[in-house]
Amino acid sequence: MTRLRNFETTILDSALFLAGKIKVANYNVSGLQTLAELAQLAKNKWFVYILECSDKTLYTGITKDVERRINEHGTNKGAKYTHQRGPFRLVYKASFASRSLASKEEYRIKSLCLKDKINLIESAC
Repeated sequence: MTRLRNFETTILDSALFLAGKIKVANYNVSGLQTLAELAQLAKNKWFVYILECSDKTLYTGITKDVERRINEHGTNKGAKYTHQRGPFRLVYKASFASRSLASKEEYRIKSLCLKDKINLIESAC
């Protein structure tokens, strides 16, 4: 009887966890977060990327899916700047937890001089 009750409790706890009713703490460097919050962070990752165009100029942007965005640039669905400048080479990529943080980094990178952008790219390799 005790084994059956423990099994039923385990099944119920698992169902409640999957439904988001029970929060399980998981330690990581940013502190205690639930598994659901960690999964949400992974889904909501934003990226800042730098492309080297065929004319050796650099284009900086943000996206949630870098491969999809590079393909869009290649099919003229991307930024006007990248039209007629392909093919592209991804030279830099950094991830951020929110769009806001990614946008701030994009702005910071765009304000750098060319020499500093090249140093950033080389330091990431």
